[in-house]
Amino acid sequence: MKFLIIGLGNFGASLALKLTEMGHEVIGVDNSMDKVSLLRDKLTHTVCLDSTDVQAVGTLPIKEADAAIVAIGEDKGSSIMATAVLKQLNVKRVIGRAISPLHETVLEAMGINEIIHPEAETADRLAKRLDMKGIVDSFNLTDRYNIIEAKVPDRYVGQTIGEVNFRHKYNVVILTIIRSIEQKNILGMVHRVSEVVGVAAPEMRFEKDDILVLFGNIKDIQRLLDEA
Repeated sequence: MKFLIIGLGNFGASLALKLTEMGHEVIGVDNSMDKVSLLRDKLTHTVCLDSTDVQAVGTLPIKEADAAIVAIGEDKGSSIMATAVLKQLNVKRVIGRAISPLHETVLEAMGINEIIHPEAETADRLAKRLDMKGIVDSFNLTDRYNIIEAKVPDRYVGQTIGEVNFRHKYNVVILTIIRSIEQKNILGMVHRVSEVVGVAAPEMRFEKDDILVLFGNIKDIQRLLDEA
């Protein structure tokens, strides 16, 4: 897929690099030549231009882009203007970054349906890790339902998914297990990597240090981990 990323600050650059690593074509845009130069050899294309200038943005291959992400940070004015330019040029999919509730309201009024909140989402995930014991990471689906990565409680090591029966006891579903395994690198040195063992099945047995990927109401997941 082809992505256009407007704004190559910390968030925009990280997103651009990750999408490139995943095999996508990424065009990074910023009005800072220093930022553009840093990523010139790491992205498919980098362009230095003013993203609030409709004529300048019009020179980009926006019609071929599957999505344009406005990743501009603190400069809300530039973010809103860049979003307006993309809408004016009829980009098929525009994803906006909101820095504040008012900023989000403006983006929504402009007809932007996909809005991301990187700082708030990161803070929420960290808060859950600090608040709930055993939490490794989390992903909100709604206000109540989450997908949580949690360390397998010691009391369940050696048991199978069918034996613990979290769905019956807590109304929580185990989606899969992430397990650390030993692997040799190209130099023949052994190191540990994380591997997903596949779709959860009743006969899967928990091992020490397994990471469980759980789905359910956050209160039910909290009860499961507290009772463990």
